[in-house]
Amino acid sequence: MIVESFSAEDTFACGYRYGKTAEAGDVFCLYGDLGVGKTVFTQGFARGLGILEPVSSPTFTILQIYEEGRLPLYHFDVYRISDPDEMMEVGFDEYVDGDGVTFIEWAGLIEDILPEKRREVTIEKDLTRGFDYRRITIREVEK
Repeated sequence: MIVESFSAEDTFACGYRYGKTAEAGDVFCLYGDLGVGKTVFTQGFARGLGILEPVSSPTFTILQIYEEGRLPLYHFDVYRISDPDEMMEVGFDEYVDGDGVTFIEWAGLIEDILPEKRREVTIEKDLTRGFDYRRITIREVEK
């Protein structure tokens, strides 16, 4: 599925729609350059789950847990991970196999340990379409 976003509000709304229908065990892997809207998409998703507290990228903490919604949200940012084995130290498997939804920003850095069943969300700019334009590609992966 490809969604065209012309503003941060559109990106938020796209995430919100997915959050409304999310199920326990869902894993979303986010791909895209710095500043494309991965966190905005995640914020919308969290709101769709009923999470009202502010959601920010856990760049320095690796993991942020939000439990106030209808499902827990486990939000990983692996930008600073140098070795996928580091993820095991924070209990990555327990969260991915847990009772909530897992979001992984910069998922390409830990490709070898990603679950076989997941959704990949790629957010890309296209400056020929405008500064705020984003193409959001969401695809199901099942190996």
